Amino acid sequence: MSSMRGRLVVASPAMLDPNFHRTVVLLIEHGEEGALGVVLNRATEMPVGEPLPVWEGYAADPGVVYVGGPVQRSSAICLGRKDPPLRTSGWAPVFADVGTVDLNMDPGEVPGVSQVRVFAGHAGWGPLQLEDEMDEGAWVVCDAEPADVFASEPDLLWAQVVERQGGVVPLLTRFPPDPELN
Repeated sequence: MSSMRGRLVVASPAMLDPNFHRTVVLLIEHGEEGALGVVLNRATEMPVGEPLPVWEGYAADPGVVYVGGPVQRSSAICLGRKDPPLRTSGWAPVFADVGTVDLNMDPGEVPGVSQVRVFAGHAGWGPLQLEDEMDEGAWVVCDAEPADVFASEPDLLWAQVVERQGGVVPLLTRFPPDPELN
């Protein structure tokens, strides 16, 4: 099994769990022990400055906390853009110039970080659980772009990611949000 770290898993209409309906999840970790990711398109109303005032000036637009997933919502994961994208104290690469940021550090202690996105909670899968869900058609694996993580219009992200895929995948955007209302 090759790692899907740094890739997106996009919920297909077959995903029935309301926690993941039409979500775009960036996989931060993926391996034999399972997978961990954050939902990129579930913004809240809470400004980043409310729980993390020192990081407020670094928050990408919209500068709010996101629901990263249903697991451990009382803890936060932060993703940030960094130039150059080299591992340093407080920043670990995930893909391209996007990596995890240690929110316990002061922004000045993490040089080169230009934008952050803060997530309350995360998505998690046990060993081979994500692969089983993919085999059932619940997820589509896509390449991530740094702009996906920092999208200024998160409500549009699912359709944007699906539309840029080849083949029949873009047809998913034409599937009604609730087939029973069709």
